[in-house]
Amino acid sequence: MSEFPKGAPSPASIVDALKAVAGDPPKARASFAKGQCVHGTYIPSNQAEEITRSRSFTRPSRVLARFSVGDGDPNVADSENLVPRGFSFRLGNSNHRSDILAQDCPVHYARTLEQMIAFLEVRVPGPDGKLDSEKIRAFSAANPETLHQVNYIAARPPPASFASTTYWGVHCFPATNAMDETRFIKFKIAPVGGEVALTESPANTRSIDFLHTELKRRVKKGNMRFSVMALLDRPNDPIMDLTVRWPDEDNREAVRLGTIVITGIEPNEACDGSMFDPAKLAEGIGHPHDEIFAARAVAYAISLKMRR
Repeated sequence: MSEFPKGAPSPASIVDALKAVAGDPPKARASFAKGQCVHGTYIPSNQAEEITRSRSFTRPSRVLARFSVGDGDPNVADSENLVPRGFSFRLGNSNHRSDILAQDCPVHYARTLEQMIAFLEVRVPGPDGKLDSEKIRAFSAANPETLHQVNYIAARPPPASFASTTYWGVHCFPATNAMDETRFIKFKIAPVGGEVALTESPANTRSIDFLHTELKRRVKKGNMRFSVMALLDRPNDPIMDLTVRWPDEDNREAVRLGTIVITGIEPNEACDGSMFDPAKLAEGIGHPHDEIFAARAVAYAISLKMRR
């Protein structure tokens, strides 16, 4: 994995900024603080080896996963309509492990580390606990690409269930198959059965934890299934800028790598005691080249240490 650029904000400063935006809750994740750990299985498709030789994706395995609500506040309402939902999962075993971090929007809110920390700093509440809306508007006007994520989320109704939303890996991963052919892919985790959004009933009539409650109820009734898809690159696709999508991304060629089946609720300690490490990718899936990814694993380790 490439190092993050010299002179750029450090991963530690990014973690500090994330926690400041959330009010610095103690022993909480810097982002996606509220969540539920689950377990299940992964079943590869017969097409997986065409895309990658990674044994994480071409062999059956157990799955450890975590559904979450974006934000550094562990008490954020599940109905909050301007934050992403997350789905992190671990495939393979200790020798061939891959951790994938996905969210229900296909873009990130910053192109560079400098832009990321500037985005966060203007959203740190003042001494009165309020945001400076003028400062946020000025930053957004100067950096319009930082609105792509929130505009995508705002244009879509919140999901009715963690099990009925599509999750995206915002990075572009180099994937190498058994023929030693490499191309870039994006991960798309699609719910088997399709997406289901909230009805028009007011969000404030729902429980603050309704997604988590529904998740536990759904797992008791039966399995939750997701198709792990690889979106395939085309010439000149942007691979460094996480604020933009690939052209015609929703309609381009995709290959199903396998299926994740969620079969049970796991105590949160099983996910909280370690971390889903984006740098853990079994050979056959390479590290993305963008600088956000380069700093991400370091930031996750810092956040883990702080919450311990």
